[in-house]
Amino acid sequence: MRAILQTVKSASVTIDGKIVGAIDRGYLIYLGVGPEDTTDEVVKLWNKIRKLRVFMDASGKTNLDLAAVEGNVLLVSQFTLFASIKKGNRPSFATAAPPAMAKKLYDTMVDLVKKDLPDLQTGQFGADMLVASVNDGPFTLWIDTDEL
Repeated sequence: MRAILQTVKSASVTIDGKIVGAIDRGYLIYLGVGPEDTTDEVVKLWNKIRKLRVFMDASGKTNLDLAAVEGNVLLVSQFTLFASIKKGNRPSFATAAPPAMAKKLYDTMVDLVKKDLPDLQTGQFGADMLVASVNDGPFTLWIDTDEL
């Protein structure tokens, strides 16, 4: 499982001209699911993310986690995190999980995050989404559960 996490001052997802998810301060998380991923990776990833201390404290040091800043999460499915550009110039997505499997694990992540953040905001799995964000920092992390 892979995620790109960005600290944001605000972020939103629009589908067909309608905002379907929006947050103020917190994390914009793009989530990609691989074919070998399981619920264990979902749990491992969320446990790492929710404890990350990446927000600045009064001294300007990254000492605060999401709870400390009363932040929220906008979670967006992103199968392209498993793109391969090894051959040619057109990305291959053969290494991403099949859609049904990916949706199941994405929904598992949604349920898990909602236990900590009842106001979790999301995109829509498989939809053509317009994502807007005002990055804070910017602070962007690439997280792969194979490396945790």
